[in-house]
Amino acid sequence: MNEHNSNASGPGVTGVGDTHARFRVYMGNRPDYDLGTSGVQPLQQGDITRIGQACGNGWRKVFNVYAKLLYSLPAEFGFRQNSHSWQQYRDQYLLQKGSQTALMFSPTELSQSHCLHLLMGRTFARSVLCEEEVTWLNREFALDSRRCRIICPYFDYRQLSNQKILFLGDLIQELMKRHRLLLED
Repeated sequence: MNEHNSNASGPGVTGVGDTHARFRVYMGNRPDYDLGTSGVQPLQQGDITRIGQACGNGWRKVFNVYAKLLYSLPAEFGFRQNSHSWQQYRDQYLLQKGSQTALMFSPTELSQSHCLHLLMGRTFARSVLCEEEVTWLNREFALDSRRCRIICPYFDYRQLSNQKILFLGDLIQELMKRHRLLLED
């Protein structure tokens, strides 16, 4: 998973991160980068930087917002991993084996009941979920509390500001506690 590949990952790659993740973020596109051949592929230290360099600023923003979001959650959720900053968390733990986090490029894992599912972007979410399954809280956020799913803006600073990250963090805390998804379980 170290080299840029113009053919990108094969159609069998469903995401990157921990194969047993309890926190899964879904998006409708994938980086033009060799991510492996199939399934969910754990990243190694340095992969996030390499993907950002090879695939552009948009991917760097996705990883930064993902790390900021998880780092904003209380320590009891187990995402901080003794990191002193969200940047350190991003570089040393995010989307790696044992991190309990995944970035999914396919909705194939949405039926998993032991994890929180975060769908990035209204358009993508509407393409994979039935409208009746969710309750819209406002124009940007929706919940499916029964299936532990949240729809949120795309992970970009313009769409998901720090204030919205805190709002999303509150929704995540509520669902993770309700579904008993603390990482120590």
